[in-house]
Amino acid sequence: MKLLIIGHGRHGKDSVSEYLSEKHNLSFESSSRFCSKHFIFKALSDDYENEEECYSDRHNHRKVWYDMICAFNQRDPSLLGRLIFEQHDIYCGLRNKKEYFAMKNNGVFDYAIWVDRSDHLPEESKDSMSLEHWMADYTIDNNGTIEDLHNNIDELLEYLQAPEKQLRNTFAKSF
Repeated sequence: MKLLIIGHGRHGKDSVSEYLSEKHNLSFESSSRFCSKHFIFKALSDDYENEEECYSDRHNHRKVWYDMICAFNQRDPSLLGRLIFEQHDIYCGLRNKKEYFAMKNNGVFDYAIWVDRSDHLPEESKDSMSLEHWMADYTIDNNGTIEDLHNNIDELLEYLQAPEKQLRNTFAKSF
């Protein structure tokens, strides 16, 4: 199962991905980490001592990173997603709708999961985030405690891993 974890900045995408990795043995790579290692640090190396420093400062330069990732994907909007999913079960942090639709239309991922913490944090600026909540297949509520978040993740994953149960429930509800 290939999962795309999306949502506004600081809403808990990494927390969800880390939990899925630790508890459910799904491997993940955040788009920011992947891009930092593969091309962003090289482009910004005059401003940073090392790749870790560059990566740690990404939140202060979200539009710059967004623009660099868009440029990387210019010829093939699904490129970054395909590269990440070649090695991992989870792609954490996509922010561009053109890339999202290219990956969705090419079957690069199975489900897009939105992480919501809107009761506590604002939405991200549209100049560094063009995805919208309605684009996701599912939403994980991250407005409660960490235990609530873990329960919400576990419930969704159990649902996603039981396709025959879903089919029976859908069929039964259709009458």
